[in-house]
Amino acid sequence: MQIGLDVRLTYYTHGGIANYVRRLAADLPARDSEHRYTHLYHRGHTETFSPLARRVDCWTPAHHWLESMALSVEVSRHRLDLLHSPDFIPPLWGYRRSVITVHDLTFLSHPEFLTDVSRRYYNGQIHTAVKLADAISADSHATKTDLANLLSVIPEKITVIHLGLDEAFHLLPADEVAATLTRLGLAPGYMLFVGTFEPRKNVPGLFAGYFRLRKLLPDAPPLVLVGHRGWLFDATASLMKDLGLEQHVRFFENLPAADLPAVYNGASLFLLPSHYEGFGFPVLEAMGCGVPTIISNRASLPEIGGEAVLQVDPDDPDALAEALRRALTDSGLRETMRAKGLEQVKHFTWDKTVQATLALYNWVLGE
Repeated sequence: MQIGLDVRLTYYTHGGIANYVRRLAADLPARDSEHRYTHLYHRGHTETFSPLARRVDCWTPAHHWLESMALSVEVSRHRLDLLHSPDFIPPLWGYRRSVITVHDLTFLSHPEFLTDVSRRYYNGQIHTAVKLADAISADSHATKTDLANLLSVIPEKITVIHLGLDEAFHLLPADEVAATLTRLGLAPGYMLFVGTFEPRKNVPGLFAGYFRLRKLLPDAPPLVLVGHRGWLFDATASLMKDLGLEQHVRFFENLPAADLPAVYNGASLFLLPSHYEGFGFPVLEAMGCGVPTIISNRASLPEIGGEAVLQVDPDDPDALAEALRRALTDSGLRETMRAKGLEQVKHFTWDKTVQATLALYNWVLGE
């Protein structure tokens, strides 16, 4: 059978979804000797993810309002038995069977966290996408529940396939961590947030909780935020100044990916008090590096963190401050969380992700 994988999104972004696409593109053709693979690239993309797959360069840009129709024309001539759209917007025709991956439904459950342009794009296509798909891969049971509740998708159509932890995120030698932190001007023991600086990630709530923590523990460690600016960042930066936190907060934008594992290893705590996450890669990354982790009690995060994490209400900065105080002052608790986190991440591997994805393909193809 001829299986197509749409990898165009990787031309535009290097975030969690793009990493998922890259791993599937590299691993599936090597793992699967029964089928042939075709990868749909953006025509300007210089990377090639697998020499075992046929490369097709496409003119249709990702996330264009005419994408579903224009890509149909480009796909049709390749006679695909199955097309996997890992960013969930499939072409309207041009293939025999289809699988889509739905990572989250933020635009339906929390429309206030998206720009008007993004909200219109996703809202205008999601109903057709889930109807056209022969099967849906969901990153978490939380997303599967949202698909059923918000879009009335029957459970039998949805397969939960957890994503994997990148092998780079593990315990590192102390000297390697120290060398990276010294170069970045960091002393070990800071508290860490990793993610886009945008409303959905609840950075304002994080600042509010940190402000209250400093009232309880004036010598609390600094807060380090690693990621990229999202929309409404200026309001977040203004809040930091209003709370008088400038001397205690450091932003690292566009940190090289190679430095991130060491930055995790150097942290005393990791914090992700998001309002909504379809999966939450940074939670896995932090636990894989042995960092005690505090998350919100929303969406997929409890599912990913399991018994290894502390959970808080993201709308309650006092609860966040108390969780931080407790973790910072209880070394036994931190050690327990660290040990449990290292065990928890063993359930999330790319090998499992690829195997489950291939099994889904075979089920859709009737094999």
